[in-house]
Amino acid sequence: MQDQNKATQSTEAIENPKTEDIAPESAPQDADAQPGQADHPVDTMPSLEESLRQAELKAAEHYDAWLRAKAETENVRRRAQEDIAKASKFAAEKFAAAMLPVKDSLEAALATENQTLEKLREGVELTLKQLISAFEGANLTEENPLGQKFDPNKHQAIGTLEADAEPNTVLNVLQKGYLLHERVIRPALVMVAKSKDQ
Repeated sequence: MQDQNKATQSTEAIENPKTEDIAPESAPQDADAQPGQADHPVDTMPSLEESLRQAELKAAEHYDAWLRAKAETENVRRRAQEDIAKASKFAAEKFAAAMLPVKDSLEAALATENQTLEKLREGVELTLKQLISAFEGANLTEENPLGQKFDPNKHQAIGTLEADAEPNTVLNVLQKGYLLHERVIRPALVMVAKSKDQ
C-alpha cells in the first residue's frame, strides 16, 4: 500500500511540476531586453524643463557676450570721435610752433631803434628764410607759374595780353599761389598770353 502511494505521488509530481522546482537559468527572459542592456543604462531624453533651463542659460551667455561687444564698439567709436576732434583742434599745432620764431624775429626788428637799411634788410631776409622753412615743414608749397601753361585748376587769370608767346602761356604772376599737400589753398593770379589775331 505504501509503495502504491509513493508511485502516485511521483506521477503527480511529473504531471504538475512546481515552479520552485524549475532551475533559475531556465526562467524566461524579458522579450524586450537585449544582451548587455543591464550593464548600460538606457539613454533617456532630457525633460522639457531641463531643455528650457539649458536654452535659457545659453541665451543669457549670448546676451552677455553681445552686451560686452556692444560696449567695446561704443568705446572704440567714442575714442575715434575724440581723436578726430583733437586732430581737428590741434591740426595747426606744428605749423603754429614753426611760426613763432618768425613772429619773434619781426618783433625784434621793430624793437631795434636806429637800424640801418642794410641791417633791416638782413633781418627781413632771415625772417623770410624762417617763414619758408615753416611752410616746408607744413607741406605748403609755392605756385609761381611764370612762363608755364595756364592751368585753371591752379591759376586764376585776371586778364590777357598780346604777346609773341604761345597762347595761354602765363606772362605775369601778380600773386603767387599756394598748395597744401597738392591741394590748392590759393590760386596764383596771372596774366595770360593771347594770340595777336584774336
